[in-house]
Amino acid sequence: MAVFIGGAWPYANGSLHLGHIASLLPGDILARYYRLKGEEVLYVSGSDCNGTPISIRASQEGTTTEIIAEKYHQEFVDIFEKLGFSYDYYTRTDSTFHHQAVQKIFLDLLDKGYLEEKTTEQAYCEKDKRFLPDRFVEGRCPVCGENARGDQCDHCSAVLDPLELQDKKCKLCGEEPAIRETAHYYFSFGNFSNELTSSVNQAEKKERWRDNALQFSKRYLREGLKERAMTRDLPNGIDVPVEGFEGKKIYVWLEAVAGYLTASQAWGEEHQQDIDKWWQPDNSTKAYYVHGKDNIPFHTIIWPALLLALGEKQLPTHIVSNEYVTLEKRKISTSNNWAVWIKDVLDTYHPDSLRYFLTINAPENRDADFSWQEFILSHNGELLGAYGNFINRTLKLIEKNNDSNIPQADPEAEIVDKVKKLYPVIGELVETGKLKQALSEIFDFIREANKYFDFQAPWKQVKENPEEADKTLATCVYIIVNTTQLLYPFLPYSTKQVQEMLSIKELVWEEISNLPQQVNKVVALFERIDKGKIEEEKQKLVQQSALN
Repeated sequence: MAVFIGGAWPYANGSLHLGHIASLLPGDILARYYRLKGEEVLYVSGSDCNGTPISIRASQEGTTTEIIAEKYHQEFVDIFEKLGFSYDYYTRTDSTFHHQAVQKIFLDLLDKGYLEEKTTEQAYCEKDKRFLPDRFVEGRCPVCGENARGDQCDHCSAVLDPLELQDKKCKLCGEEPAIRETAHYYFSFGNFSNELTSSVNQAEKKERWRDNALQFSKRYLREGLKERAMTRDLPNGIDVPVEGFEGKKIYVWLEAVAGYLTASQAWGEEHQQDIDKWWQPDNSTKAYYVHGKDNIPFHTIIWPALLLALGEKQLPTHIVSNEYVTLEKRKISTSNNWAVWIKDVLDTYHPDSLRYFLTINAPENRDADFSWQEFILSHNGELLGAYGNFINRTLKLIEKNNDSNIPQADPEAEIVDKVKKLYPVIGELVETGKLKQALSEIFDFIREANKYFDFQAPWKQVKENPEEADKTLATCVYIIVNTTQLLYPFLPYSTKQVQEMLSIKELVWEEISNLPQQVNKVVALFERIDKGKIEEEKQKLVQQSALN
């Protein structure tokens, strides 16, 4: 089976915070899981280096878009590596390959008659002497009345045209923009309403999309799909490859989502691999798109419509769209510096601690809150207290009383039966994007394992009944090697440590019945975090916000 996984492309205009990682982490969990199953996985993403947000940041800092994009792209690469994200290909939208590939897509759509040139009105700032990109126009949403930017309302998720905003103003200078005529190429999304409706209905029937994606997509289709400009008067981006359109750029609605295809193409060329198995329509192919709910229309409406226009392309089959993460019961605000920046977290805390917390508290169906108290108590109670402690006391006992030799007794039949049943249950939950429940099920089993250890009391059995002790310890090692596999997609770093302690060379998604022979040097998977860090981190958060 071919499995394509596309992680949303973060804007290279600022550092990554908790909300970004919470929405992207499911992609890595899925990729690691499917690789364990032996499936052909292609997991791609990249930094969005062409978007208007980068132009805004560059203007604010008095520098160039190239410098801003390079700074944050390198920061993203470093963060994803430290968090263990296993992308097959992580690229950037300002690469030469992406620019040329997107221009080919644009010309293909033009040749097929899907792009139509029209003269239209656009916001123009008289003070800055420039046409304003959608995100440079701010005002009130015509749908809900909340503050919104020109392309989308984050409050109600309406996809907007900047001219629809009420009380419009230029983001840079605050002046009300004038309206001027300009020529652009438009794509009529309404031509694909029937196919898109069918796609949404099929996803609902097969329960392959998160409910927020289904409801938002149904609303867009119900309200009627409009034609949208696929070019813009932008300061940076991909040039429109048409005579007479010099200085105009291909808009992010086309070029950014096309990155999933162009990244695949670049990977294919680099590795001399045919990508058709992931991109030609096939009933057995799974195509996952992983992102936050603010990106839903781009992945359920805009990108599928473009794929339909291109012809013979694999449509999204699974949409994994998270709700938002709040911070200490407040909305994350980068402008007010009310955020936990991932680069700072990784300087102090174990990457698996963050992966665990953001999964077990994932905003899969509703917004979820990150609090320093819950994060630190979760680490101490679950990762250290339940998981790490079970492994440590089992292997330490073997190290001390068995000269590090693992007893080769038959594990408890009842526990073997539970483990065999656990693999398909967890697998089904992961494949359907219910990662929170999957991880919860595994930790329920780990808690049962701790109760088994306490009830059997192997530290007494080794003295009073060595044969029973061997059976208990063999059962506990059996639990360890199998929970290690089950947890690998979620906690790759601690998994690797357990592999090294037990000389487990290869992981697969099926029950391991043969026990390792010996315990190598036992190391603690996790260290206890002092509870004093809770108040320390909360105070740091308040102070950094106050200084903003």
